[in-house]
Amino acid sequence: MTEEASNKPTTVFWVISGVALLWNIMGVLSYLGTVTITDAAVAELPAAEQALYETPFLITSLFAIAVFTGLLGCVALLLRKKWAKPVFMVSLGAATIQMIYWLFMTDSVAVYGVTSVIMPIAVIAVAIYLVMFAGSSTAKGWLS
Repeated sequence: MTEEASNKPTTVFWVISGVALLWNIMGVLSYLGTVTITDAAVAELPAAEQALYETPFLITSLFAIAVFTGLLGCVALLLRKKWAKPVFMVSLGAATIQMIYWLFMTDSVAVYGVTSVIMPIAVIAVAIYLVMFAGSSTAKGWLS
């Protein structure tokens, strides 16, 4: 068996990478929806929800960094590049800070209820998984 054949990723690798790409595209779309919402649209929301759109520039910037580096990391996976892991680590760091802000520095739980905790936890869990997945894929020789 040749070296190239032994480093061929499994079907599961491609499925995970593809699903991760879709997940991160949804994150980019969420970011774009957040930053392009009009003042008129925000004004139609209940006052408590309007306050959630008053986000500091740093947090909005971290949101952008998190979703775009997550998307870039997925592209790196699909291109089988080992730089996927450090890119995912940047995404994880940015997402974690952003989600901590969302959960503890806003009234999101009071406005949306306890279920508003689910998405931030899911985002961080997926980001952690993608860092580990990229590391594991590199160790298996699938990424170079």
